[in-house]
Amino acid sequence: MKLALNPKVAGQALVIGLCLLLVTPPVSVLAAEEPEATKQTVALSPKVGKKLMEIQPMVEAKQFAEAARQLEAMKSMKNLTPYEIAQIYNLTAYNYYLQENYRGAIGAYEKVLEQDIPLALRQSSLKTAAQLYFTIEDYDKALVTVQKLIRIIDEPSGDVLMLLGQAYFQAGRYREALTPIKQGIQKYIQQGKRPKENWLLLLRVAYYELQDYNGMVDALLDLLRYYPKDSYLQTLAGAYSELGDTKKQLVITQVLYESGIMTGSQHAINLANLYLMHEIPYNAAEVLETAMNNNEVDPTERNLRLLSQAWYQAREDAKAIPPLERAARLSDDGELYVRLAQSQLNLDRWSDVVDSIAKAMNKGGVKRADQAYIMLGMAHLNMKRLSDAETAFIRAKAADDRSRKAADQWLAFVANERRRKETMEQVMPQGEMRVQDEMLRNIPSDSEDEGGTEE
Repeated sequence: MKLALNPKVAGQALVIGLCLLLVTPPVSVLAAEEPEATKQTVALSPKVGKKLMEIQPMVEAKQFAEAARQLEAMKSMKNLTPYEIAQIYNLTAYNYYLQENYRGAIGAYEKVLEQDIPLALRQSSLKTAAQLYFTIEDYDKALVTVQKLIRIIDEPSGDVLMLLGQAYFQAGRYREALTPIKQGIQKYIQQGKRPKENWLLLLRVAYYELQDYNGMVDALLDLLRYYPKDSYLQTLAGAYSELGDTKKQLVITQVLYESGIMTGSQHAINLANLYLMHEIPYNAAEVLETAMNNNEVDPTERNLRLLSQAWYQAREDAKAIPPLERAARLSDDGELYVRLAQSQLNLDRWSDVVDSIAKAMNKGGVKRADQAYIMLGMAHLNMKRLSDAETAFIRAKAADDRSRKAADQWLAFVANERRRKETMEQVMPQGEMRVQDEMLRNIPSDSEDEGGTEE
């Protein structure tokens, strides 16, 4: 059972979804958040601060053109400090961002980073620039930008570590992506937080790209622990299949199917195959037959053959015959009629065996005609048709040397039966033989004797 979702496509969608942008807050907030020791170095002049505070509402009111015009005019103001220039470009980036002009926003953030700015502003600007690079799918620059950010952070947060992991992932460096992704998830857990679902999903996809199905199982178990969903159980069953652990795959698939979570033709067929693999053929047959009766599984040749096989392995020959008859009629060759004859032979349905072998030979394409003729001979023999049986065994012998020895043994048996019959005819008149046969038929069997009542 393979995974239904294309993990590579899913991974790309996850990365873009994870990068919901958080633009740098307004300057007044930034200034208030600066430590006491740095307030002097990041102070805005009253004139610059007032002007920025006037433009901020314009941006939020979507008066983008006027805001851009005034911000451009501010850049020509005299004696601007590096921090003031940075905050002008910071608000410019915000103006671009709200217009979804992400390349313009990136250009503005690059100008912010060119300035001599406090560490906190540099960190937030690098983080936002990295997120914007993800948005425009420039993953190489996203990776470079996140690496710059990591170098200036003593203790990266879970979010920053995830950015690094996402950057490595999109660069196709899946093994390098694992460490920061797992570290980011672990940071959240250590803080008593539930790791984000998309983070765990990205970890799962990274393991898939590396064909590390053990790691994938661990990621899926975490997803089920924090975000229990039926789809994760289905994917877990697929991961166990890739590992060859079909027993666990069967347990999960059985639960999902019986609870009605996993429905449809393919799921029923998968479950039936798993039952057969683990030698539980009766359950396989019941699943398939119920699904066919409910019109969930189409009665195609292949599906009917599988149903018949399940009943046959469950030693339910009588139940194996109807679906095999239908499958044989649909088949392009006579091979299934030979299988049908085998089931009929097991049930002592001699005339049906003769009919099925005839249909098999008429359709053609029988792989082992010698075996089919052996069955045909046995059926004729049991119906006392010695000449027909002999002909069938001779054909078996001629069809394939592999059946020569068996055919010779059956031919010897036919010859012996013919001699015995001829001897009986010579010793006993025909009428007496008929009386004797009648008497023999009327002799009670052992089972009848045991079942009688005492007088």
